[in-house]
Amino acid sequence: MRIAVISDTHMPKRANKLPEKLVEGVRGTGLIIHAGDWSTIEVYEELQTIAPVIGVRGNIDPPELPFGEKLMIVKKGYRIGIVHGHVGKKKTTPDRAYEAFQGQKLDLIVFGHSHIPYKQYHGETLLFNPGSPTDKRFQPEFSYGIVTLGGTLDAEHIYYKRKD
Repeated sequence: MRIAVISDTHMPKRANKLPEKLVEGVRGTGLIIHAGDWSTIEVYEELQTIAPVIGVRGNIDPPELPFGEKLMIVKKGYRIGIVHGHVGKKKTTPDRAYEAFQGQKLDLIVFGHSHIPYKQYHGETLLFNPGSPTDKRFQPEFSYGIVTLGGTLDAEHIYYKRKD
């Protein structure tokens, strides 16, 4: 199973539409996970035209968006936690994401917030931040992720230079 992983779209402030590189890259995936900072429900609705979408609310999302702050799912036997990563003080975003699921045995934690692509194991749990497809901040490129679930769990970042 291939899962697209997106975070921090910040639309329409950072882009008027989803970048074509993102849309092309996530087409054909079985699921899209969004780790928050959608900004509007229209992002969800547009992604739903590509594949089923689940996600969480981020720190800039309005309360009327129909998402919680944390979610745990099981796909192909893998336990996946999803959180934006902004709750907590004096810790790194990966540490806050990891602590959000303290005491739970997870294979993967997907998070966002920092706009910094991240892929690193904390114990037996892979922490994965896809970066942002529309707001690279100080990163050299825009990015999103693809997670592949099969005999093993694999996560990769997909980078591109232009968001149009």
